[in-house]
Amino acid sequence: MKKRINFHGVQKMGDDQMGKLKALDPRLLSTIGCSLFFAYILSVLFEGQVLYSLSASFAVETSVHLLIAMAAHLLGLFSCGHFVKSLGAVRRVMIVSMGVCVLATIPFFFGPSALWIVGLILSGYTSGCVVASFGSLLKIFTPKSKRLKTCADILIYSNVTMIVVNVVAVNVSPSLGLVLSLICVMLGTLLIWALPARSMNEEGDKTVSNQNQQSNINKPLLLLVLFVLIITINSGLMYQVINPAFEHLTELRSWYWAVPYIVALLVMRNLPPWVKHSSALYVGMAMIMAAFIGFMLLARNASDYLIVDTLMLGACGIFDLFWWSILGEMMDYTDKPVKVFGIGLAANVLGVLVGDVLGMRVVSLQLSRAQVTVIALTIVSVTVALLPALNRYLVTLLKGHAYLAVYETMSQPQQDAIVALSATLDPLTVREQEVLGVLLDGKSNRQIAEMLCISESTVKTHIRNIYSKYDVSSRAELISTVLKNQPEMLS
Repeated sequence: MKKRINFHGVQKMGDDQMGKLKALDPRLLSTIGCSLFFAYILSVLFEGQVLYSLSASFAVETSVHLLIAMAAHLLGLFSCGHFVKSLGAVRRVMIVSMGVCVLATIPFFFGPSALWIVGLILSGYTSGCVVASFGSLLKIFTPKSKRLKTCADILIYSNVTMIVVNVVAVNVSPSLGLVLSLICVMLGTLLIWALPARSMNEEGDKTVSNQNQQSNINKPLLLLVLFVLIITINSGLMYQVINPAFEHLTELRSWYWAVPYIVALLVMRNLPPWVKHSSALYVGMAMIMAAFIGFMLLARNASDYLIVDTLMLGACGIFDLFWWSILGEMMDYTDKPVKVFGIGLAANVLGVLVGDVLGMRVVSLQLSRAQVTVIALTIVSVTVALLPALNRYLVTLLKGHAYLAVYETMSQPQQDAIVALSATLDPLTVREQEVLGVLLDGKSNRQIAEMLCISESTVKTHIRNIYSKYDVSSRAELISTVLKNQPEMLS
């Protein structure tokens, strides 16, 4: 006798599993979901070994295909923020875009055709929309103090997954590698779909949306974009000049390629609080310079590859986490997180794209290794010149952090004097002074309520009154206004 299938039981089991999935921490869901999807981008679209292996199996030149994919990805990053604003829209766009990527990748299981170009354009553009939209998820689901670690986790998880896919594509089968990359997309889609439609960690401090605050982000964002654009030109040179020189080390490159990148991210992620992350940028620049000098002087065996790749990809890890985390910090200063995050990372892709084109030109002109190294070192020199100004603007924008570090080292009488002497339009009440003092310690609304034994709604009311009396509209602006006018105490 045939067994009867209990469809209601199967459906109930599926609903239970989905319920458990939706009950997970939104930060964890978004981190893992986006990591899986980013692994697809890295293994297929963005100089991916899956695409390289597929093209090699069909004896097809990949350069044009990669440029098309990156150009489409760049357009998606840049334009997505213009039409994606609410959390609901972010979630819908990400799910639909991931579905489009699955469909657009199917033609690559077959021989080369015009559908490859169409697929790269569609998947490139929609994947750019997904990455830009992550800026909104980062802002909503990750507390400000954990954004650097969340960015590091996503970059680490996606690259570890990419290594697995690359090893399979290069050493087993390109088609199997493509299957694995699509599984990553589908699993990522499921996790993003399980995200709640509303933020689960709103604490009452709403994003500043007035024109004055929005303009504050323009100069530091522009300088950050310029810095990212210039420094990543060297990444494009790496893809077009350095990597082909070690093309014969296929097996080693398939698994070691991103290992230094991951190690650098782990180190940066776990640096103790007293270590300045900004100093690591100079280390990264020195590593890039050493990588190109090594490329010029060393031979082309496995040990030489390990040296050059370790230096180059280690530096890439340092820089990627730098601008990802800075963009994450900027989310609190804009009501357009998708737009800001997309523009910031579009600079990264544009830099690689420019570097790719420059690298192709270098190859066509048959420039010597020494000439390539001079070009790379010139690019690094320009970014070194930009760094002090960039640091100054970022400190000005993210002003709360610099002042808070000083405030926390003061004695209690000094902290009380800061609060008592700061100028306001109207005097603060005793309770408002207490709230301000705890707020300057960097506490959240919930923590303030617990410390002062009052409700969160009361805390929000006091904070609104404090904002009004200081004529400010955000917590960061309040901290800066209170503390920067006390130079004798901060010195």
